[in-house]
Amino acid sequence: RTRYGGSVHQTQAGRQDSSTPTMSSPSVRLAILALATAASGVGAGRVAQSAVRRLGLRPWRAAVAASTGVSDAWEFDPLEHKERGRRPKLLKTGSDYVPAETIAAGTNKIEKVKNEKDGTALWTEIHELSAKLRSGESTWEDLNLDDVELRLKWAGFFHRGKHAPKTFMVRLKVPNGVVTSKQARVFADLVEPYGDKLGVIDITTRMNIQLRGVKLEDGSHVVDSLLECGLGSLMTGLDNVRNLVGNPIAGVDPNEIIDTRAVCDEINSAITGAFRGNPEYANLPRKFNIAVSGSRDDFSHTSINDIGLQANNDHPEAQGVEGFNVVLGGYFSIKRTVESIDMDAWVPAKYASAFSLAVLEVFRDHGSRGDRQKTRLMWLLEDKGLPWFREMVNAGLAKRGVAPLLVAAPNPTGTYHRRDILGVHAQKQAGKSWVGVTVPVGRISCAEMRQIADLAEKYSGSEMRLTVEQNVILPNVDNARLEELLAEPALNNGAKLRVEQDMSIMRGIVSCTGSEFCGQGLVETKHRAVRIAERLDAMLIMPKLVRVHWTGCPNSCGQAQVGDIGLMGAPARKVNEETGKTMGVEGVQIFLGGEVGEHPELGSKFETAVPANDDELVPHLKALLISKFGATLRN
Repeated sequence: RTRYGGSVHQTQAGRQDSSTPTMSSPSVRLAILALATAASGVGAGRVAQSAVRRLGLRPWRAAVAASTGVSDAWEFDPLEHKERGRRPKLLKTGSDYVPAETIAAGTNKIEKVKNEKDGTALWTEIHELSAKLRSGESTWEDLNLDDVELRLKWAGFFHRGKHAPKTFMVRLKVPNGVVTSKQARVFADLVEPYGDKLGVIDITTRMNIQLRGVKLEDGSHVVDSLLECGLGSLMTGLDNVRNLVGNPIAGVDPNEIIDTRAVCDEINSAITGAFRGNPEYANLPRKFNIAVSGSRDDFSHTSINDIGLQANNDHPEAQGVEGFNVVLGGYFSIKRTVESIDMDAWVPAKYASAFSLAVLEVFRDHGSRGDRQKTRLMWLLEDKGLPWFREMVNAGLAKRGVAPLLVAAPNPTGTYHRRDILGVHAQKQAGKSWVGVTVPVGRISCAEMRQIADLAEKYSGSEMRLTVEQNVILPNVDNARLEELLAEPALNNGAKLRVEQDMSIMRGIVSCTGSEFCGQGLVETKHRAVRIAERLDAMLIMPKLVRVHWTGCPNSCGQAQVGDIGLMGAPARKVNEETGKTMGVEGVQIFLGGEVGEHPELGSKFETAVPANDDELVPHLKALLISKFGATLRN
């Protein structure tokens, strides 16, 4: 065999596993336990107990952990709570996995809050809090403020205290953006009780879903409903790994190098304990993003993630083996925006999960826990250097029975243009197409979510894919039924959801939440972005796709720096026509020149303090689109 050779098989969960399991693999641990248990006589119990002790297994957890990926930090699988008549205890917290000296070095507010009570405690306490609020045993005023504003984020619940007090945004985990019709209907059912204004659903720039308007008394029901439909909300906020991003057309892409779905699923399951919560990776120094790219298009934006896995199956020392080149450290923040750096490393696809866990352990145990603006992975890389980091990651791989990293595979050559995947496109499967549906700024009502679920059920095998541009892909549509799909009322007659055949500004807009729901937002973004796009589309003919990214503040959740045009909320001033005095107004900074794909570039600041009201911003953007992007006026 080659160094990384050997067969790979697919488990029922869709993961890739080596055909040569290590001592630490669940199958070997279970086999030893089973042999010990099968022994006869008085010594059998002692042998079994000894095996359990040596291998770190709890008898009541071993089978569940091996079959489902549930962390053995749980007393039993949280999904079994109904049949057992009670909730499981969490036997370890996130802090139990962090070296004592690392915890002692934590000096910022968040670290102090975690040290007082670990955020993972809310995985169980959210059920207790919900029950007490429903019964009237507790009131909102009785709640611990740090629980409400901070620790509940470990359960995926974000209090919207500034603009929608006593309601929460619930962030999910949707690996690779794959959603079923059943899951989409669950989303709608969960937020519908909160009304059309608050109870809405957002597709995010991480192929993810956010549910809005949720009340804490319903928190237990929301957590259970998501787990029961095969998703989850735990470990989605603060110092946790965010949603696993992959290729939205994985498995149907004619230019595909690696199908990212199984890779994203495996990494997500290992980190989150199959969505149930895994405290081993729930106390990081800061948030952490992982992106898996399956083609040269880099639809997942690896360059702005802490770990970016870039598909490359041409390593000279591993012929015929699927794998990834690795980039590290990209992120956006108020104080710093930086693209990832090349690790000069290649990892086989079947070890992508082991590699990700090894990186997370190094970050967890050695990353700074001081100034929150200097605690992302890039700061550790710059402090310790790549040689040290590589050595530490290789040690983590060795612990998992994986060989050291190879140097990076040669990058592909020749010109390659990133594709626009909205509209109708032929799949690699004969007679099939995927259909990209424009969802302006990713905002979806309950009715619209059910319409998409119905379309997916009728035309695409009850499956849809979310994109980082906040749109929806319907895969595997029979070509013979394309005309029928495109004529559906849900996509026509002025409907917000649409399959656009022509270029437009609307198909290229991306937006964060903005000040409507986010306390950080300096300007309202989503509604403004749609209004302005409608006005510009009425004026202009676009010769090509122009990606316009809106973000409400310098945190740049809307990723303004990667757009062809980026608009970032900022203070501005203008003259009051009645008084003749200048006054403060909502404004934007404008960025130009962002590139995504095989050769990414961050945009640069073009203008500052431009008033953001529609009547001033529309002519401003109109002039930019004509002068720099070739737009022409409609007759």
